Amino acid sequence: MKLPAEVIAELTVRPGSVAGLGARSTSATTCDWLGPIGHRHLKEIAEHDLEQFRQELAEAQELLYASDTWALLVLFQGLDAAGKDGTIKHLMSGVNPQGCVVHAFREPSTEELRHDFLWRAAQVLPERGMIGLFNRSYYEEVLVVRVHPELLGNERLPAEALAPPSLWADRFDDINAFEHHLVRNGTRIVKLFLHVSREEQRRRLLARLSDPAKQWKFALSDLTEHAVFDDYQGAYEDMLTATSTPWAPWYVVPADNKPALRALVGGLVVDAVDRLDLRLPALDGGQRDALEEARRTLEKEGTTEG
Repeated sequence: MKLPAEVIAELTVRPGSVAGLGARSTSATTCDWLGPIGHRHLKEIAEHDLEQFRQELAEAQELLYASDTWALLVLFQGLDAAGKDGTIKHLMSGVNPQGCVVHAFREPSTEELRHDFLWRAAQVLPERGMIGLFNRSYYEEVLVVRVHPELLGNERLPAEALAPPSLWADRFDDINAFEHHLVRNGTRIVKLFLHVSREEQRRRLLARLSDPAKQWKFALSDLTEHAVFDDYQGAYEDMLTATSTPWAPWYVVPADNKPALRALVGGLVVDAVDRLDLRLPALDGGQRDALEEARRTLEKEGTTEG
């Protein structure tokens, strides 16, 4: 199963163009990709599609590991309650856990603050044959830090590095160069912005407060960040526009409908692996002879024991 090319194109922030978040839906795509499969509800259709993508991803992960040439890095960015945790959980539930690793980027540690802002991400990049998932990422340094510039004081930067307005443009350039380096050296990057509306975020935060099983997920800072929703939208608009590149484009995925969100993400990730055009390692004559000898040895052992 493939996500239609026109849907992928709609979700893509075209390099060199503005992201246009204000004109992008948080609930649906204009292209119809949820075709009828005998279910009565769109939720069931989306969940069916997710299962198909999940199975394909499990197969692709094995091929990725066997080929041992590429790594896959999937970045999840979005506001609080956009659905990052749940999407990662549902998407990767069928993948061999030995073939993937999830890293959540929280407030930088003292050690991390003593390095450049890309250092901590470089320490946990996936190796060849692996899928790495970043729940938030180095992009926090042009999002949270931009909305709360007082956090820059913790980074001990030289005065010339803090000179506005070049600080953010410089960081965008650094990120683009970093990602270009990764792609040239065998890491395919899939960047996903989970686009949630302010009203849906409010409902989800209220749901956390109302459900004893989910109250642990709510932090008082969630309310503070919700109050500056528009500031974050502006920061995301600039970031998506500046860092959607031919080698690592951004995808803006409607996040108000969780089942559809998860299926779309599944389709985008599967598409990224498919475009690597991976093949199983080719065996030379000597390797084939060795395998044939091993087969004969094992078959002979079974005959002897019988």
